[in-house]
Amino acid sequence: MKKPLRFAVFVSGKGSNLHAIVDAVKKGEIASELALVFSNKPKAEAIKYAAEIGLETLHLHPRDYTNPQSYDRDIVINLKRAKIDFIVLAGYMKLLTPYFVKEFPNKIINVHPSLLPAFKGKQGIKDAFTYGAKITGVTIHFVNDKMDNGPIILQESIKVPEGETLENLTEKIHAIEHRVFKKAIAMYEQGRLKVQAARRVKIVPAK
Repeated sequence: MKKPLRFAVFVSGKGSNLHAIVDAVKKGEIASELALVFSNKPKAEAIKYAAEIGLETLHLHPRDYTNPQSYDRDIVINLKRAKIDFIVLAGYMKLLTPYFVKEFPNKIINVHPSLLPAFKGKQGIKDAFTYGAKITGVTIHFVNDKMDNGPIILQESIKVPEGETLENLTEKIHAIEHRVFKKAIAMYEQGRLKVQAARRVKIVPAK
């Protein structure tokens, strides 16, 4: 019997997506083993939650390193030691260096709270709301060496009604993230995501 893949989740904040991923693993919706939770912020609520439920955790502070590449090199060493097959960025608020991405080509999956390529960056929900977008949504994509620019795996849109509040829109976006993210992870572990030329992702039908 083939061993399940091992994956790491990278976090920086409260960890609502981490909670959803843990729940999906428990329910068998994600078959891979959640082998490590990493954070660049030792006091992040997400890393505390991971430790409390008994997951293997690791936190390294960027200020302890001379440059971003040396920081990422140390992370990669730990990931390979833990035999990590792929990585999920769940609210990880730090750009990965080109060195890191090359070490895990098309093996890093990110969730972004807008319909890329619109509203890149840390404030995707707020930026779309402030701009007055009538439709926004969620994007799941592979990570490359540019911010929010990798091949798109899945997108789901949502209308922004008149009178919508930022708080309510944020809740709706998070709900979509939790549902679509686990779907993309399951597709990846099943070998159903094929990155083609021109950065397109072909989704292979389930067997």
